[in-house]
Amino acid sequence: MIELRKSEHRGVARLDWLHSRHSFSFGEFYDPQHVRFGPLRVINEDQVKPGCGFGTHGHRDMEIISYVLSGELSHQDSMGNGSVIRPGDVQRMSAGTGIRHSEFNPSSTDAVHFLQIWIEPSQRGIPPSYEQSNIDNAAKRGVLRVIASPDGREGSVRIHQDALIYASLLSGNDRVEFALTPERRAYVHVARGTVSVNGTRLESGDALKISQESRLLFDQAGDAELLLFDLP
Repeated sequence: MIELRKSEHRGVARLDWLHSRHSFSFGEFYDPQHVRFGPLRVINEDQVKPGCGFGTHGHRDMEIISYVLSGELSHQDSMGNGSVIRPGDVQRMSAGTGIRHSEFNPSSTDAVHFLQIWIEPSQRGIPPSYEQSNIDNAAKRGVLRVIASPDGREGSVRIHQDALIYASLLSGNDRVEFALTPERRAYVHVARGTVSVNGTRLESGDALKISQESRLLFDQAGDAELLLFDLP
């Protein structure tokens, strides 16, 4: 079963410094049909103006992943971590028993465009932790490359959930297949470009909820960047 979620049906938050699209219920946006998909709780597509950002705030019991599409994102947290996240970087912050952090666009000229993803952990009350990895475009081109996993395989960041996140850059004659076991479900989010998945055409911001499917075929891509979530 494949359910299409069009980009324009996402929630919208507009501030003078932020434009955000919410794939799932978040903040003032509530859609009872789109609260979560398994442990996948949030995909926010955020665009932050130069010199602006999210002030220090707290989280608990959530795996928070940032994936930058363009620009730079500066991170600070209560564990003493400080970093700048750029395209190709994947950041994972396990909030666990509690963490405070801020995210800021350090550029004075360019916006930062990124996805913030929340996945509910399989265990509550774990110690907070932080990890960042770089997986460049060459490693994602024409394949589904794992960027987050429960065991840190292939240089991916480690998340506290039986879930895997793959990233891919597809274009032209690229064809990629993915086998989905019967007890698993998948979620596909197109960050930009166009691609077909099992014959369903997706554009930037579109998504698919997938269950009871054994095989996914990605083809007919037009400069697509996408994320695939393999979920319990």
